[in-house]
Amino acid sequence: MPTSCWCSYGTHEDININDLPDRVIDQSKLKIDNMAKVNDTSVFVREHLENPHKHDKLSLSEKKSYKNKIKRLLKQEDAVLVAHYYTEPYLQELAEETGGCVSDSLEMARFGKAHSASTLMVAGVRFMGETAKILSPEKRVLMPTLEATCSLDIGCPAEKFNDFCNTYPDHTVVVYANTSAAVKARADWVVTSSIALDVVDHLSSQGQEILWAPDKHLGSYVAKKTGAEMVLWDAACIVHDEFRASGVNDLKHLYPNAALLVHPESPAALVDMADMVGSTTQIIDAAKQMDNDVFIVGTDRGIFYKLQQQNPGKTFIAAPTGGAGATCNSCAYCPWMAMNGLDNLAAVLESTPEMNEVFVDSMLADRALTPLNRMLDFAKRMNAPVKKRA
Repeated sequence: MPTSCWCSYGTHEDININDLPDRVIDQSKLKIDNMAKVNDTSVFVREHLENPHKHDKLSLSEKKSYKNKIKRLLKQEDAVLVAHYYTEPYLQELAEETGGCVSDSLEMARFGKAHSASTLMVAGVRFMGETAKILSPEKRVLMPTLEATCSLDIGCPAEKFNDFCNTYPDHTVVVYANTSAAVKARADWVVTSSIALDVVDHLSSQGQEILWAPDKHLGSYVAKKTGAEMVLWDAACIVHDEFRASGVNDLKHLYPNAALLVHPESPAALVDMADMVGSTTQIIDAAKQMDNDVFIVGTDRGIFYKLQQQNPGKTFIAAPTGGAGATCNSCAYCPWMAMNGLDNLAAVLESTPEMNEVFVDSMLADRALTPLNRMLDFAKRMNAPVKKRA
């Protein structure tokens, strides 16, 4: 039985649904009393994965029909589609074809705010819809499904996080963008993976001690790089937490000239051996700029759509995951991102927009907007590439 696995872009295998709930809980290091919330989310994911790639099972003619319908409905609803790098390729393609946006979570929200459309259709996970609503409170924000969440969001419940913050009242609270509106509202700063180093280094130079949440791997990476005094919340992304350096070493024997591109949400052992560490957009840019023909990529394989689009002559391989009984079924694939499809997107626009609209309490949104704007203002002062983030 293999101890690691890997797959190149384009491979689609069934995910082992029997393993998923335990993996969600264990790898996210969820330390919350109300486990019912986690169990409910696991049920949503299990139900989705019982028909693992149902959206992929659409025929080419069905996909074409759905795309034509969605294009018509987007115009009818005065809506624009914004999709995350980790969603399925055909959704990213549709966003591009309709004048929408394919990017990271915050750039999706910024694009939506600047766009003239009165409705934003957000293909991603729940916190992305919330961020879009916070930055565009006057607009209607819809999602193909409101059940698509994130292990980092689940792993940092607002009430427990508030208690944690109260334990360190003298610390500056810095939270990753992959959090709920309520957690953002409790923070002093919101950061993305591309600007986290700059923000924390700035705060540390002023003698501030940092409380970081939720991703422990990204937090450890930032602490190591900046030398800042940081208290870390204990959570992890279920996709990135699975990557194993031992498996990458095995793969490097097969592809000795391959460059390793790694997102800093990955474990330190993988980050330490990377040729390049960065956010999603930074990974895409690096693949274009580097001379290598083969790349091992340590992030969700949804990003391979953009990687291959911009580098048609290069080969991209998902970094191996590992663990007892691991198979290629668990490779670099977020089950919540996979809940977004042409079918449920069309259904929402056509029949049930009121059931899939994102709402954020106005007082909560105002509080969450403050740390978001603080980051954006800092980026402008530092001339930082804000668009290159997680």
